[in-house]
Amino acid sequence: MMHRAGHVALVGRPNVGKSTLLNRLLGQKLAITSHKPQTTRHSILGINTLEGGQIVYIDTPGIHKRGNKAMSRYLNRTATSTLRGVDLVVFVVDAGHWNEEDGLVLQRVKESRLPALLVVNKIDTVKPREKLLPLLAELAERTGIQDVIPVSARTGDNCDVLEQEILQRLPEGENLYPEDQLTDRPERFFAAELIREQITRRYHKELPYAVTVEIEEFQERPHILRIGAVVWVERPNQKAILLGRSGQAMKETATQARRELERFFQKKVFLRLWIKVKRSWSSDQASLVKLGYTE
Repeated sequence: MMHRAGHVALVGRPNVGKSTLLNRLLGQKLAITSHKPQTTRHSILGINTLEGGQIVYIDTPGIHKRGNKAMSRYLNRTATSTLRGVDLVVFVVDAGHWNEEDGLVLQRVKESRLPALLVVNKIDTVKPREKLLPLLAELAERTGIQDVIPVSARTGDNCDVLEQEILQRLPEGENLYPEDQLTDRPERFFAAELIREQITRRYHKELPYAVTVEIEEFQERPHILRIGAVVWVERPNQKAILLGRSGQAMKETATQARRELERFFQKKVFLRLWIKVKRSWSSDQASLVKLGYTE
């Protein structure tokens, strides 16, 4: 039996479900998710070792046209740069609708000149189901990509078929990483991401883009993990929103974040959070680099 291995970029506009799809394909949570666009801010490598080979997925921030802040430019650069050096592009679109940003992603995919699969996600939202086949045909014609796979990352529908289609398109070769390795990111990175996920979910209307998390303490003991993190915002009033009355809102957010951290690290977690203000950090290139936003 031929053994295959290679890198696969998951690309698409914001909020089409790339991170949910990555988690589904890996069989465990690696990328944070929320209903807010641009939740994913970094490329995340997820390694899936199968009987017939090894698929190295790279989840990317959504390619978008919104805003010209340093953060927006960073997100687009990160996503686009991922298209260099991969073996296959998985272009993810939302079965619900196509918009101008999907067209921008399609342009980037075509410019890469790489083999591509078109994945139509959220097919569970297509009602009645008879609309699905005409929709797939329309998207194949629109994109010029004939290999179209319909899936639901949320329910797992058809994700096993997608996995095999991806594997068949990778080059023959030995595993690129050890069988038991899941990612190349350090544990501190995931601690920061899981905390930010809970803040993004709780305050999705108020300030999802003005928040970032920096880990200052990460001490692993036999039965407990001690984590200290700074939650950075851009203005004093945002700090007040996060804290809530008597700090109650942040206490509840920290409790939920601690539970997610314990689930991820499989051990008891002692978590301390501080909220600090760094004015306009998302608009300043030097601040972004200092806070870990590097490609």
